Amino acid sequence: MSYDILCRFLIDEFSRDFATLFMGKPIDLTILSPKELSVEPIRADSLILFQSEDSVLHIEFQTDPDQEIPFRMADYRLRGYRRFRDKDMRQVVIYLRKTNSPLVHQTEFILPQMTHRFEVIRLWEQPTELFLNAPGLLPFAALTRTENPEEVLTEVAQLIERIDNRQQQANLVAASSVLAGLVLDRELINRILRRDIMRESPIYQDILAEGRQEGRQEGRQEGRQEGRQEGRQEGRQEAIAEIARNLLLSGMSVEQIMNVTGLTRERVEQLTNRDSE
Repeated sequence: MSYDILCRFLIDEFSRDFATLFMGKPIDLTILSPKELSVEPIRADSLILFQSEDSVLHIEFQTDPDQEIPFRMADYRLRGYRRFRDKDMRQVVIYLRKTNSPLVHQTEFILPQMTHRFEVIRLWEQPTELFLNAPGLLPFAALTRTENPEEVLTEVAQLIERIDNRQQQANLVAASSVLAGLVLDRELINRILRRDIMRESPIYQDILAEGRQEGRQEGRQEGRQEGRQEGRQEGRQEAIAEIARNLLLSGMSVEQIMNVTGLTRERVEQLTNRDSE
């Protein structure tokens, strides 16, 4: 299960909540396309960029440790400096799943005569209360520092119930369900969170589409290597197109969908026209 699109969707929908968390105040953030840093979408699946008047915020969500993270952060910082020389750039790597790997403690990329530093947040060390005070942060609460993630998820469900906007409710329930799966049993999650409202969320539909695609990919594994690679690429494009359709239905703009999925404007408009026929 890939969490990149889910986290990107949450930040886009609740940018002021994340601005408060990372920038210290609820300022308006504008999405930056990876192309702004001359990074092709295929190389930037986990790259999330926002800008304010005087800053650039670079966030990467990681489920598991990755030894390439320090180099990537240094690379993106230099690209950011080339494009936005007058802006500060805050870089944060957020690790979702608890691990004892020393890689999640790396905060520097070091070469002779060059050192680059970035921030790391290990969610399992963060106070739970911090993630219960803003709607956009609720889906991450069960991954924070708690001895009882079931109790935390129950509180999350109660807080989501108080939200008036039903579409936001559906999206937050779906996102909370996916992320809680990193620490809780699926059957338990389904007992706590309302599946009826979850089905109204485009995020939930994306999850189903991805599950179906994974099944198709597994079915191709007995074919020739070239055939498997071609099938996976085709399946990936189908899944991304399905996500784009769902986001269109949720009212997201073409520009936002381009940034979230990496699709071209022409491709998104093709999906728009097809759905209207």
